[in-house]
Amino acid sequence: MSANQCSQQRPPPVVLVFLMLLSLISFSKSDELQPLLEFKSALQKSNTNVFSSWTQGNSACNFTGIICNSDGLVTEINLSQQNLRGILPFDSICTLQSLEKLSLSSNFLYGTITQDLKNCTSLQHLDLGYNSFSGEVPDLSSLGQLNFLNLTKSGFSGPFPWKSLGNLTSLTLLSLGDNVFEPSPFPVEVLKLEKLYWLYLSNCSLEGLIPEGLGNLTQLTNIELSWNQLSGEIPTDILKLKNLSQLDLYYNLLTGKLPVGLRNLTSLVNFDVGHNNLHGNISEVRFLTGLAVLHLFENQFTGEVPEEIGEFKNLVKLSLYRNKFTGSLPQNLGSWSDFYYIDVSENFLSGPIPPNMCQNGKMVKLLVLQNSFTGGIPENYANCSSLIRIRVANNSLTGVVPAGIWGLPNLSILDVSMNSFEGPVASSIDKAKSLAQLFLSNNRFSGELPLTISETSALVSMQLSSNQFSGQIPATIGGLKNLNSLHLDGNKFSGSIPDSLGSCVSLTDINLSGNSLSGNIPAGLGSLLTLNSLNLSNNNLSGEIPTSLSSPKLSLLDLSNNQLIGQIPEALSIEVFSDSFDGNPGLCSPNFKHFRPCSSGSRTTSHHLRTLMSCFIAGALILLVSLTCFLYVKLRHNNLDRPLKSNSWDMKPYRVIGFVENEITDAIKKENLIGKGGSGNVYKVVLSDGKELAVKHIWMSDPCDQKNCQSSSAMLRKRSFRSAEYEAEVATLSSLRHVNVVKLYCSITSEDSNLLVYEYLPNGSLWDQLHACRKIEIGWKVRYEIALGAARGLEYLHHGYDRPVIHRDVKSSNILLGGDWRPRIADFGLAKIVHPGGGDWTHVVAGTLGYIAPECAYAYKINEKCDVYSFGVVLMELVTGKRPIEQEFGESRDIVCWVYSQMNSKESLLYLLDTTISEDLKEDAIKVLRIAIHCTARLPSLRPSMRMVVQMLEDAEPCKLTNFIVKKECQDSSDERRKNISRFRALELES
Repeated sequence: MSANQCSQQRPPPVVLVFLMLLSLISFSKSDELQPLLEFKSALQKSNTNVFSSWTQGNSACNFTGIICNSDGLVTEINLSQQNLRGILPFDSICTLQSLEKLSLSSNFLYGTITQDLKNCTSLQHLDLGYNSFSGEVPDLSSLGQLNFLNLTKSGFSGPFPWKSLGNLTSLTLLSLGDNVFEPSPFPVEVLKLEKLYWLYLSNCSLEGLIPEGLGNLTQLTNIELSWNQLSGEIPTDILKLKNLSQLDLYYNLLTGKLPVGLRNLTSLVNFDVGHNNLHGNISEVRFLTGLAVLHLFENQFTGEVPEEIGEFKNLVKLSLYRNKFTGSLPQNLGSWSDFYYIDVSENFLSGPIPPNMCQNGKMVKLLVLQNSFTGGIPENYANCSSLIRIRVANNSLTGVVPAGIWGLPNLSILDVSMNSFEGPVASSIDKAKSLAQLFLSNNRFSGELPLTISETSALVSMQLSSNQFSGQIPATIGGLKNLNSLHLDGNKFSGSIPDSLGSCVSLTDINLSGNSLSGNIPAGLGSLLTLNSLNLSNNNLSGEIPTSLSSPKLSLLDLSNNQLIGQIPEALSIEVFSDSFDGNPGLCSPNFKHFRPCSSGSRTTSHHLRTLMSCFIAGALILLVSLTCFLYVKLRHNNLDRPLKSNSWDMKPYRVIGFVENEITDAIKKENLIGKGGSGNVYKVVLSDGKELAVKHIWMSDPCDQKNCQSSSAMLRKRSFRSAEYEAEVATLSSLRHVNVVKLYCSITSEDSNLLVYEYLPNGSLWDQLHACRKIEIGWKVRYEIALGAARGLEYLHHGYDRPVIHRDVKSSNILLGGDWRPRIADFGLAKIVHPGGGDWTHVVAGTLGYIAPECAYAYKINEKCDVYSFGVVLMELVTGKRPIEQEFGESRDIVCWVYSQMNSKESLLYLLDTTISEDLKEDAIKVLRIAIHCTARLPSLRPSMRMVVQMLEDAEPCKLTNFIVKKECQDSSDERRKNISRFRALELES
């Protein structure tokens, strides 16, 4: 072939170049496809349809969530809120050399992120917030082009690579909050980010001073540094930030005064410095006319609330509670906008309540309790149907409560106690279908209670003490099935106690003392399974004491100063009730010496019974001695336990009992074993009369033989600890009386072991019911009752005893369930009674892994907030059905971390719920989950008391009208929702 012929067949150079370009483009597109398919493969467990278009035959640029440039190269991956689950393959993602934006927030991504990010050098936008990652944040130094970085609530922990921020000088948004990073000073590297307009570092363990220099970041519009340990004064150079619209510094340790010149922040819309140690006046605030939110709660501010605040046209949220403000509130307050709430409680404010805060019908909370306000409740609020809480207690208010207020349809709490109100309760109260708590005590209310009060079906607590109410207690009161506490003491009620009161099946506390009630005590009161306290003293009651009241569930009984007759029931003739019957000359008792003896027939019968009991006990003791050798031989060969040394039993009763030692000791055998604990075994004992008991057997030292024997010092240490544990349990339980605390009947001790005899609860522990095969047996309504009952038991320990009792091992396996599913707090082996000025009696870290509060794992100094944290974990178990530690949570993560990592939206909260909870009750379950989140706050001071937990749970009762604020939270965007929750949290805990 000639050279000419060859030249004719060879393609022109232009064609060759075009073919080469086509080849390169084809190769590059293929190169883009593979990393995305690997991305899809890694997240194949996701419950999403987003990957339906991600197929081999499709172009990567046609994949859902993918954006390409004009060259067909991937520049953006946008898959936020797509239910993605799995571990991100960053080694594949970072091979996309043109990738500028990676947005994967609000998913369920987990696992660690290694240094593979170093290859993502083109990234400008990285959003991994609201996920469940673990481990440390990798070095970010290589991401020099990054202008957007969001890792908020992403699950990362450990030390954050603050120094790498020094290379990210293009950042405009930096959001790292709500992660459990190691404590560190405020990162000075942030001061180099001159383009920054958004800074969110709340709740990420910052401590020390806020540095000067922050004011040089003149583009900043948003600074949020809340929920940290920052101290010192607010730096004055922040006042240079003319564009700042939000400054959130709440829940820190800041001191000093509000900086002079705060008035310069004329763009400020949201100013929150609540829960610090700030003092002085707030005169600078009067110039911030654009404010919508002003939160100064829990500081030491003094002086008057500036009159100019009343002219703020945009102000909708005002929280000044727990300060030292004086003077009156501006009377125009809230007149100009859709005012949402006010909380100025616990100050020294006076004058009238501003009348126009609900002018536009949006206000939900009026909280002014514990001040010196005068006048009445303004008439305008009678038309404010949006109101959920009215709390004006402990002021100097007078007059009549406006009639419309009694019937507000969304009102949950009406608290006007400790004022000088007068007049009747209006019959329109039947329209208050959401009213749960009615507090009218210590006023001058009068007249009869309207019959319509029995139609307030949501009512849980009715406190009407120390007024001038008269007439009869409405006979229809039995319709209040949710009523838990009824205080009508110190009034002028007459007539008989309604028999229908025995139909209020939730009652735990009744106080009708100091009235003019007559007639018999209704026998039906004794059938109230939850009744714990009954005070009917100082009335004109007659007849005999019903034997139905003899149940040992009562912790307080006062029937003194009436006209009762007959014999005091035997079961009530115990030392704890020795003063409960004084002032009834017609009563007699064979046991109480300060009462006349009963008739001879009664005495003879009683004498015969005591003689028979003495003979029975003597016979039992003889039988016990004769069986000693047999029992020793039998138990010595038992592989389960070593033998009981029964030659020196000492039995101490703490309640009225009808059994002797040998009925218990004979039953301590393998076939009766029902459980094992860290210090001994638990046995079921059935007495001859059919009564069932549970016996906890605690060895004072371990079995020791020639082949396997601990050192004597180790044995002494263990025996000393078990002795302390046993004494703690006995000392605590022997004096406790509450329907939600397990009953301890007696202790039986010997040389080397101790027996504690309890009531037997047939449904086992909450752990068994939640995490065993019978889980489906308890639906949400039962779970809620278990949660509320257990909370009331802990509330009694913390607040209802003469000294606080800290349980220190609250967990689902220590919440036992009776045949009616009523919960009892059990296992007080680690309990501690708080003595005034006393220290801890042990240096053993108490609790169970997964339930221990963070501070209790490293500090021996504990308080009631440790129990609150553990109870929060139990609530999470109830809501999610998960164990405190599950493999799916990730390495070194527990249920608390897992729940916190999902708190980005209502949908993600729904994902957390146990699948057995029915659809119509899921909203109610979410309410309880929110309470659990309060209880497990990282800082103990942020956790509510158990008293407040009970109130919050009562508000979360299934099927009640959903709280307006909660509804609003669910509609907010994720960032705004987070801020609302934080503030709502602070309000709820204190109000």
